[in-house]
Amino acid sequence: MKRVFKYIIFALIALLFIGTFVFLFKNSRPEQVRYLEHEAAIGNIRRTTVVTGKIEPRNEVNVKPQINGIISELRKEAGQMVKEGEVIAKLRVIPDMNSLSSAQSRVRLAEINLKQAKTNYDREKALWDKRLVSDEEFDQVTQAYNQAKEEQAAAQESLEVIRDGVSSRNTTGSSTLIRSTITGLILDIPVKVGNSVIQANTMNDGTTVATVANMSDLIFDGNIDETEVGSLVEGMPMLISIGALPDFSSEAELEYISPKAVENNGANQFEIKAAVQVDAGHKIRSGYSANAEIVLAHADSVLVIPESALEFQGDSTFVFRKSGEDSYERVAVETGLSDGLNIEIKSGLEQGQTVRGTRIINTDKK
Repeated sequence: MKRVFKYIIFALIALLFIGTFVFLFKNSRPEQVRYLEHEAAIGNIRRTTVVTGKIEPRNEVNVKPQINGIISELRKEAGQMVKEGEVIAKLRVIPDMNSLSSAQSRVRLAEINLKQAKTNYDREKALWDKRLVSDEEFDQVTQAYNQAKEEQAAAQESLEVIRDGVSSRNTTGSSTLIRSTITGLILDIPVKVGNSVIQANTMNDGTTVATVANMSDLIFDGNIDETEVGSLVEGMPMLISIGALPDFSSEAELEYISPKAVENNGANQFEIKAAVQVDAGHKIRSGYSANAEIVLAHADSVLVIPESALEFQGDSTFVFRKSGEDSYERVAVETGLSDGLNIEIKSGLEQGQTVRGTRIINTDKK
């Protein structure tokens, strides 16, 4: 029994030794290296860039009041169409006390002058009827009287405009009515009934009562990095896509490149604009995020291989061209345009020839 047990121990040690030897032998063998192979073929190369931006109306205006006041009525709301000259809101005037006092003083002075001019006119009229004064003297007094009447009317009209926002002689030109300056879509009305608004002056921009835009004339507004702006020229084609509308794409033409850079997150960028063609099947909203794809350079019907097959040494570029079943020869090539994945080969290869690509390590041992 002891002898059998001893044989079993020897057998286990022998198996362990043989297994270790086989394992070490397999791992000591060199790995079999294989490579991907690529065929040089005729293709097209496009070097493109994608510019992020947004869709905006070309003509967007802020409608502001002509006088200070309080919104007493809103006749339109955001999303409605409005024609040029159409009333959007109505104001209740809050007159400036200094201007009001000055206008009242002007009215009182004009009435005093008119009263005196009327007295002079009546006196001269009585003398002229008796032929005691010349026609020339009477004409001068008449002219002064008419001028006094006109001045009194103008002073009264000015007072009414300051106090009420509209004069009794020109009710159609009321400054209490806020009218749209263009025909378009109302994008926003940031005020409510009861809000105070002020007119634009040298001290402030005034209160925006409504924002109106022509939504039939839209543009793409984006920024491109300074490293790529040198490749752009006005008139280049662009392809516009909108994230909110996956099925929408529109061809556009670059129409503006800013001559001055703006700093954005530490990088210098240049503003670009392009007109967007919109069909009737899509409703575009102002402010949509959009991307513009621009072809910076292209080469058509040229010899193309993957850029990963290249090898660089100094200023020279090489590829390993297949010369046998498992052999390759190193040849110099002249490259052209690259799109980041594929590259144009100008010389050194011919169509149909095979080049060595990236290495594949085969873990199966023979």
